[in-house]
Amino acid sequence: MRLIFLPFFFLVSFGGFSQTIISGYLQDSLTLEPLAFATITVKNKAEPAFVKGEITDDKGRFSISIFEKNSYDFKVDYIGYKTKLIKINLNQSSGKLNLGAIGLSALTQQLESVTIVGSKPTFFATIEKQVYNADQYEIARGGTALDVLKNIPSVSTNGTGEITVRGSKGFLILINGKPTQVDAATILGQIPANTIEKVEFITAPSAKYDADGKAGILNIITKKGTANGWTINSNFQQGLPRFQEYENSTEPKRFGSDFSLDYRKRNWDFTSAFNYLKNDIAGQREGEVNTTRNGVFTSLSSKGERSYKRENYGLRASLTYKLFVRDELTAGMYVGKKSQFRTADIFYSNFRKKIPSNEIFSRNNYFNANLVSKSGTFNVYNFNYNHTSKKESILNLSFLYENALLDGYTKNNNLSASNYKDTLQYTFNTGQNPLKAFRFKLDYEKQIKAGKFSAGYQYRLQQQKGSFTYFENLGNNTPLLENPDFSANINVFNNIHGTYLQITGVHKKLEYTSGLRYENAFRKLTGAVSSLPFTLKLSNFFPSLNILYNLSPDFKWKIAHSRRVQRSTNNELNPYPEREHSETLEQGDPNIKPEFIGVYETGIIKDFKKGKGLVYWNIYRQQITDLVNRVNSVYNDTILNRVYTNAGKAQLTGTELGLSLNPSKKFKFLLGGNLYKLKINGSVFDNTVKVNSSGWVYSLNSTISYQFTTSFNGQFNINYLSARNTAQGVDSRFYQPNFSLKKKFKFPVTAAVQWQNAALFGMKVNEQRISTSGNNFYTSTNYIQERNIVLLNISYSFNVTNKKAKLPSSEFGEREF
Repeated sequence: MRLIFLPFFFLVSFGGFSQTIISGYLQDSLTLEPLAFATITVKNKAEPAFVKGEITDDKGRFSISIFEKNSYDFKVDYIGYKTKLIKINLNQSSGKLNLGAIGLSALTQQLESVTIVGSKPTFFATIEKQVYNADQYEIARGGTALDVLKNIPSVSTNGTGEITVRGSKGFLILINGKPTQVDAATILGQIPANTIEKVEFITAPSAKYDADGKAGILNIITKKGTANGWTINSNFQQGLPRFQEYENSTEPKRFGSDFSLDYRKRNWDFTSAFNYLKNDIAGQREGEVNTTRNGVFTSLSSKGERSYKRENYGLRASLTYKLFVRDELTAGMYVGKKSQFRTADIFYSNFRKKIPSNEIFSRNNYFNANLVSKSGTFNVYNFNYNHTSKKESILNLSFLYENALLDGYTKNNNLSASNYKDTLQYTFNTGQNPLKAFRFKLDYEKQIKAGKFSAGYQYRLQQQKGSFTYFENLGNNTPLLENPDFSANINVFNNIHGTYLQITGVHKKLEYTSGLRYENAFRKLTGAVSSLPFTLKLSNFFPSLNILYNLSPDFKWKIAHSRRVQRSTNNELNPYPEREHSETLEQGDPNIKPEFIGVYETGIIKDFKKGKGLVYWNIYRQQITDLVNRVNSVYNDTILNRVYTNAGKAQLTGTELGLSLNPSKKFKFLLGGNLYKLKINGSVFDNTVKVNSSGWVYSLNSTISYQFTTSFNGQFNINYLSARNTAQGVDSRFYQPNFSLKKKFKFPVTAAVQWQNAALFGMKVNEQRISTSGNNFYTSTNYIQERNIVLLNISYSFNVTNKKAKLPSSEFGEREF
């Protein structure tokens, strides 16, 4: 409970300091466009000691609090622009100093365009987040947001496509600061990589953010036009035929395109984007399952096809209008569809033997034709009103409505190995899961003596009605009958009220953000096993504290604490089994509890001199209660039952490193590493099975770029995830090396070639074995996905402005918008 009151200690402690608030905004001196994320430093003229560092927001605005009356040097740095130095005297200040618009001049300006030879920073770090530029990951060109994210330090994917951040599956996705109710993997697969400007990793979120997401928040910022007039960008991708045979029934197809258009004029800003992507992948799986039951040992070995057919498209649009000088309205919409077909045509070899004599008394071979279809249609609409008062307070009002239909089916057909027309067993699962969600937010910010005070309220409503049916027959010429034990209509209702108070300030070299969030949540599930509804009522406080101390102008130390919650998905709540494979039933638990997580973090940030790079190093710990895991038990001799359930407590302790080096104008190196130990203690299945698992896990994401000429560059990239322990087993290592080459032409066209999952010297890339075991079962499956995928990309960027000079571009990647 002491942590709950900790935020108010800082409010009381610093509230009485006298300070001056210096504000203003940066813009290009010719185009008058705002300059986002510029660096500002303030130094004391008398000492001269470093006092304060700040970064402008996405609209070029800044607000800096200075506590001592004195004379200062106010320095503004922005890549591609001349450094600007402003001398200010606060001895006669009345508490506020508005510098207004500060214009910066480009280093080199020509009549029609500006070209800067240099490189944009790979990433930078602030008090509560690390920010990564998306353009640096050439291997993601033409792909989706997932292709960008998996290259970021501490983000990993495995052989089944599961995404983890700092070793945890639970994290919150924001799109331009707005959350979505759709699961992370689905929404990330819908966003084109070419439309992403940067990604923010908020490691210990403050109270103003939703409390969801135990590993933090990933905020995806999309691109916008940079100058008045039209901005057009398009990309076309085509995959070459596969190089390796996987004995799949069909050939994978890979092609896609995306198109973005932005128009800015005076008070209007219109942005739209359309994308289409067909991204199939071939592959195989090899498996072994055995069970021991009633004195009989049963073994099933399997091998066959495991391939994906994937297709998605989407349309996004937003319109912003500056109603008055201090009032702004924004309306946006997104409509899209995603579909996926997973084929797993597997040959099974089955035998049984008695225990302890080991006498084999039964052998059976059969072919399993398994097809899983998942599709989703998404409709999202939002409205935002922003008002800035003369007293520098900000009021923001927003509404969001989301409507999605998630549906699919599983066809599981066991056929005689000698005659595929002879059906041994056929099961057919169908499911429809329409989702409706509404969100209302009201946020208020005001400059006060202690810094900046923030408060807000949020209401969330989510309803998901699922209709699940399970049909089966037991041979040829038998009717397909519904199994009522596995069929039902499920209704899940979630209602959350949240409010927060927060204060952000600075005292000399110390920056801090401290706040407290309160959430009242209600969850009800009806239509399940019992006639009674399954309800869950929660009332919780979520304190947060972020402190950053400037040891020197280029060396910072930070410490943070945040309390988080990981709420269960409807898939984890649904108690009705789905026949995912021939040997697997999968189901959820309607009584599952959310995970509560205490996040503790400390770290350092070091800027190298002359723009040669940056390094950050963090140590973190997550204390998790009611950990949710997918665990296995024996359903019958040949089928395992996979259940989502609370498996006890867990401690995740780790350290992460992000290193960006620019030793020369041509060479850039980025290394991200994460090392953690996951320890799980608890029990499952009504305390009948104890869980005690512990192990070290590490991941590496590395990108090396080299500029051969001013218009031709190459890049090597590797994502590596070591073996890791789970509640009942271990997942093997998983890695993906990639190469890319890019050529820019004099006209606004860029051509690129990508070599994904490059298998050099027979390396087993894009392959992972997942194993679990218990007292009476063992299962191990090796997932082998396609290697040596080659893609060709053509990109076109065009700006039509009403100014003769354009914003600068860098040698390592043009600013496409």
